Amino acid sequence: MFTGIIEEQGTVQQMKSTLQAMVLTIQAKMVLEDVKLGDSISVNGVCLTVTGFTANAFTVDVMPETVKASSIQQLQIGSAVNLERAMAANGRFGGHFVSGHIDGVAKILQKRHVANAVYIDLAVPKELLKNCLVKGSITLDGTSLTIFNVTTSTLTVSLIPHTYKETVFGMKKIGDLVNVETDLIGKYILQHLTNSQSDNLSMDFLQQHGF
Repeated sequence: MFTGIIEEQGTVQQMKSTLQAMVLTIQAKMVLEDVKLGDSISVNGVCLTVTGFTANAFTVDVMPETVKASSIQQLQIGSAVNLERAMAANGRFGGHFVSGHIDGVAKILQKRHVANAVYIDLAVPKELLKNCLVKGSITLDGTSLTIFNVTTSTLTVSLIPHTYKETVFGMKKIGDLVNVETDLIGKYILQHLTNSQSDNLSMDFLQQHGF
């Protein structure tokens, strides 16, 4: 489990492709301070398991399904990536519940500077937009962000200067892909309500029972 608060930017040092899978070696510093084999590290929002490490880098395996469903396939040697260690039980919860399981990818359509903020418009698959609402949370490349606008095919997020500078968004260009994880709690609620329709769950039923 993660929070979406990026700890540092790492750099892809090595890439090995084995059929549809990949092995990545990522140069880092902060996330290696207490690293152990088997630890989970979020790489651009994708939860990956540490299979090896040195004093300045760690290695992870990327399964075929993850390669297919995320923007990891577009990484190159030298690419910067957002990194976050799994949440410690005694740590502050600064973002929102993030599982590191990617729902899909979105494409950056526009970046606009408004006062001290940067607004980013993204094209998002319609099946993901049903889980998005204004002022709700979303994870983009592992970064916990607030949604400021939603249309039938796009959404807009706003980044403060610190987030823009300390994450890969400062280097992202128009047309680049980002990994998307929609709000975990919202997905569970939507699925429960959808599956409960056959059980005569309705607004009238909820109001009658105190909801």
